[in-house]
Amino acid sequence: MTPTVDTRREPPIVYVVDDDPSILEWITAVVESIQLPVRSFSSAHDLLDAFTPERSGCVVTDLRMPRMSGLELQERLNELGSVCPVILISGHGEVSAAVRAMKAGAIDFLEKPFSAQELIDRINRAIALSASRARERSTRLAVRGRFARLTEREREALRGIVDGKANKVMAVELGIAEKTVEDRRARVMRKMEANSVAELTRMVIECELLPE
Repeated sequence: MTPTVDTRREPPIVYVVDDDPSILEWITAVVESIQLPVRSFSSAHDLLDAFTPERSGCVVTDLRMPRMSGLELQERLNELGSVCPVILISGHGEVSAAVRAMKAGAIDFLEKPFSAQELIDRINRAIALSASRARERSTRLAVRGRFARLTEREREALRGIVDGKANKVMAVELGIAEKTVEDRRARVMRKMEANSVAELTRMVIECELLPE
């Protein structure tokens, strides 16, 4: 059986997408000069075939490309749950389209021509943001894993806790003894690894554990 790769321990990677071979080669060389892993693709479809959404890094892509544009690629990466920020490269007169892309989630855009240092600065910022997103993703997965281990009765208690209900009120509503509520409450706090009600409530809200 093929071993599972822990993408969290791999170094951040820079994906470069451009249908212009000369620009693709130049950007790749710039990334290599700062000793970051880099993978280059001549089309968005080629990138998607090799992409790992969980791995941190960033995507540097031309805005205008045949078959799938940089904006369409960004939308597809969002659908995949990618933690990689997108840096768009735009030509003269494409600023409005780049701005629309930023509103849709791209973190930056570079208008041609741009310097190697400008590109490096944008990549470094994107890598830092990606690392933060990866940590948040890992935390959410861990919290959801703990929540999945709660019994149905413990989930009832969890809802009562985050709703701010007193044990006595919960006991009446559930038709059980107050001591039973206390026991369930303690199990919920322990299983969720929460040190306070405030921390537990934050977990529930941020991870959307109890939808209305």
